[in-house]
Amino acid sequence: MKPYQTIPIIECHEPLVPIPDDRFILENPPPYVKLGADYQGKSPYYLRKEVLSRLLMAKTKLGEIKPHWHIKIFDAYRPVSVQQFMVDYTFTSICNDRNLEANMLTSWEKASIYDEVYQIWAIPNDNPLTPPPHSTGSAIDLTLVDDNGIDVNMGGQIDELSPRSNPDYYKNSTDSQDVVFHKNREILLEIMIYGGFRRHQGEWWHFSYGDQMWAWLQNLDHPSLNTIAKYGRIVDIN
Repeated sequence: MKPYQTIPIIECHEPLVPIPDDRFILENPPPYVKLGADYQGKSPYYLRKEVLSRLLMAKTKLGEIKPHWHIKIFDAYRPVSVQQFMVDYTFTSICNDRNLEANMLTSWEKASIYDEVYQIWAIPNDNPLTPPPHSTGSAIDLTLVDDNGIDVNMGGQIDELSPRSNPDYYKNSTDSQDVVFHKNREILLEIMIYGGFRRHQGEWWHFSYGDQMWAWLQNLDHPSLNTIAKYGRIVDIN
């Protein structure tokens, strides 16, 4: 169990609402659909109502800092079944990259690879007390697009299994390009903080509001508030 999963959830039953494609850039088709994930007719581009309102606040802030830049949504709502698909997909990809036969691995070798997988992917489960963040409709993976319509270079790719995914990977570098990467990440952080979001400690692209991870991060900075989560796992998007 990860530390944030100890945070209590009092579900507020706020509805999921679609992310408007006239306000944000949406990957189409969605990234995991391209890999074969089955959303069973549902869309990943949904968020809880207040979370979307806060994302619109972040968009407004971006307009003040970089008037011609845009927010690009990579992923938002993610059913547990899709979470499981991506865990399996990543495990298989690692095995293929290393020329390993999954059915020939020892239990220890499998566990070691899964440890790598779970650096990026939350463990899929249906326990209402420990929902994967994206299954709550309150977590979002995103990046920025510049005034030429090109993805802003963050010095790493979303879902990348490498140390570069750490938000502060480039923080202390004096290399001119690394400085730009860190500045771009800080712009993303600034606008999302303005909207009330908190950033995943190990992923520059992942932000949330109202879920267990958000509450846990709030409590790290403000223990006296004893913040709890208000968004649990979405049982049915309809």
